[in-house]
Amino acid sequence: MIDFSALWGFTVIVGLLTLTPGLDTALILRTAALGRRRRAWGVVLGIQAGTLTWGVFTSLGVTALLTASHLAYTILRWAGAAYLVWMGGRMVWSARRRRAGAAASDSDHGAGQAEIGERNTVRGGWRQGTLTNLLNPKVGAFYVAVLPQFLPAGSSHLAMGVLLAGVHVVLGALWSSLLIGCARMLRDVLRRESARRVLDRVTGTVIGAFGIRLALSD
Repeated sequence: MIDFSALWGFTVIVGLLTLTPGLDTALILRTAALGRRRRAWGVVLGIQAGTLTWGVFTSLGVTALLTASHLAYTILRWAGAAYLVWMGGRMVWSARRRRAGAAASDSDHGAGQAEIGERNTVRGGWRQGTLTNLLNPKVGAFYVAVLPQFLPAGSSHLAMGVLLAGVHVVLGALWSSLLIGCARMLRDVLRRESARRVLDRVTGTVIGAFGIRLALSD
């Protein structure tokens, strides 16, 4: 039987978490603002797939083993930090390269459009979103700390855990759709190469900072 009080309490908590600006927000906004709408939706689907996976793992007790093992948690933390720093650094480096070739602005604009077309795929975005979520052990730690409190005694932990994680997924998808819609309004501004470089530098720095903070966190 579904405990609606637990369902409502969990919805409030993850709703506030979803609205809090963070790594997912930066990644979705940057991808959508560059006009890569299919890839942006791929990122959203990947992030939500990772969220659902964490929910299932927590319901099965796998995530508790991860957070209880200092070595396993440290390995995942460093892997996640390395991935975020690499992804952020690549964005910043890409912005610098485009600035170096800004003299041929017309040809660069055409190349940029081709680059967007090549990378604007749901599959590529899904892979990026999934890795970003699953390599963040703090998401797992959050689920270990919060989810068990909303699993009623006598209920199927797996079924209830999947239901609660599904609520988180739905809220995340709704919020992400709003972010993508808002980002589309910036497309005219971001047609200028200088604006694209600024966006990549800012987003890359933010993502890299998340990675460094993850690496230095205890």
